Amino acid sequence: MTADASRWDRAWPLLPYLFIALPALFSLAARWRPEVAALAAFAAAWHWFMVASRFSRIERAPALVAYFAVLLAVVWTLIRLDGAFTVTGVGTFVQVFSLAPGWWAYAGVAATVGVMLTARPGERDTGELAFSFLVGVLVASTVGLLIRTVSRQNEQRKAMIAELEESGAKLAALAEENAGLQAQLLTQAREAGVLAERQRLAREIHDTIAQGLTAILTQLEAAEGTAGDAGAVRARLDAARAMAKESLTEARRSVQALRPAPLHEAQLPAALREVAAAWSRSTGVPVAVSVTGDSRPLHVEVESTLLRVAQEALANAGKHAGAARVGLTLSYMEDVVALDVRDDGRGFDPANPGATDGGFGLVAMRQRVTRLAGDLTIETAPGQGTGVSATVPAIPAGSVS
Repeated sequence: MTADASRWDRAWPLLPYLFIALPALFSLAARWRPEVAALAAFAAAWHWFMVASRFSRIERAPALVAYFAVLLAVVWTLIRLDGAFTVTGVGTFVQVFSLAPGWWAYAGVAATVGVMLTARPGERDTGELAFSFLVGVLVASTVGLLIRTVSRQNEQRKAMIAELEESGAKLAALAEENAGLQAQLLTQAREAGVLAERQRLAREIHDTIAQGLTAILTQLEAAEGTAGDAGAVRARLDAARAMAKESLTEARRSVQALRPAPLHEAQLPAALREVAAAWSRSTGVPVAVSVTGDSRPLHVEVESTLLRVAQEALANAGKHAGAARVGLTLSYMEDVVALDVRDDGRGFDPANPGATDGGFGLVAMRQRVTRLAGDLTIETAPGQGTGVSATVPAIPAGSVS
């Protein structure tokens, strides 16, 4: 609520007392009369009892009529005692338009004008009295309409402010609910990620380390079978040694793949540039990296997912695309962050990826992205290059998970 509206709401209930107290002070200051003091006090008490108290009694028409009848009788008597109380009659106009509905307000205005005219002493003919009555009703009704318009606008303003406050509360509740959903999403993504990493490690161990150890054992058994031929034994041992080194390299690579090391040293844009530069050095294919939007720290699950998608997309481009150049774009938007990796290689049939699906593969990339309620799109065709687009929610760093 605005400061002006708040001050008006505080001042409005005091106006009836002000219209009674001011003329009473002037009248009693000029000459003390106990009947004036008693009637002024009764008028204030009557208004409090019927309108301002906690137990307001004017909800029904009979009570409202009784309130104004008694009040106008007191006002008539006060004006007869002292003309200064004409101000109290003017204040009654305000009460009429504040409390009486519809055309009842105009009836109240006419009654108030009649009371004020008949209470004033002096000889006046009927024509002058009628003219004064009409002018009084017209002026009072005009002022009353203004008061009612201002009051209605004030009520509309308060209703609008209340609606805005309610909308703000709903937005805050939605934001809190969204934060809870994001936390639940991250928890589920982490649990699914742990399971996926276990499955991937099982495949890695089976396809590389276990096969390497089997090959080493085969070479050692063969060397044992040729114990009489020193040259053959040496050849078998050299082959076993080479296989052991290769298996050790594969084991280190698998362990390193458990976590995206570049993210421990830099934010996602810098980590992507580092990964792209390393891939470019190993393949000889240039990679153009660009970042759009305002980069900001994101939740570790979001950054890890995008980095893994970039690594796999580059790995597939290096193994299968035969590309001359690759472009990598990271786009920060208000609610999502998108990663696009595009090459000008040979492309493939998306309905039958076949041998192009290496490493984690397209299926693994999609699983990573969908765990975060994101979307992965593959745009490719034979001879037209490949585009990998991943879009995930831009969950900020520090979110509860």
